[in-house]
Amino acid sequence: MTTRTAETDRLSAALEDFYAAEAAYLAAGGPGGADFSGVARHLDPDVILHQDPGLPYSGTWRGHDGLERFMATMSRTWERFDIGEQDYWFGDSTVVVLSRIRARARATGTELEFPILQHIRFRDRRLAEVRPFYWDTSAIARACSG
Repeated sequence: MTTRTAETDRLSAALEDFYAAEAAYLAAGGPGGADFSGVARHLDPDVILHQDPGLPYSGTWRGHDGLERFMATMSRTWERFDIGEQDYWFGDSTVVVLSRIRARARATGTELEFPILQHIRFRDRRLAEVRPFYWDTSAIARACSG
């Protein structure tokens, strides 16, 4: 268990603020229908997101524009992508997040439940680098290919 410090409290608050901004963005219409600036203010300008090559949204997504394009790709891939219970572990400028996901693929209508473990690095309390790890990328790829 992580010992709570002022810095872990700040990182926790920064992460919660990001997740709230992301949820508000998606609720307001998401890619093509809402203003991304509320999400972008929680991201380092040089943010990097790494996605596994086996996923339909694979690749390295860079900067605010890259993350906005990634969210558009996710929106085209998933009809529903709900983040359930989350557990956090804190380092000096990093957080590891275990999230439980319930999702429905647009292409097939297949519903999945799966965990994602994310290693998130912060710079100045903004997300600077995100590395998600999926347990079964082949199951996700099958569900999303129609």
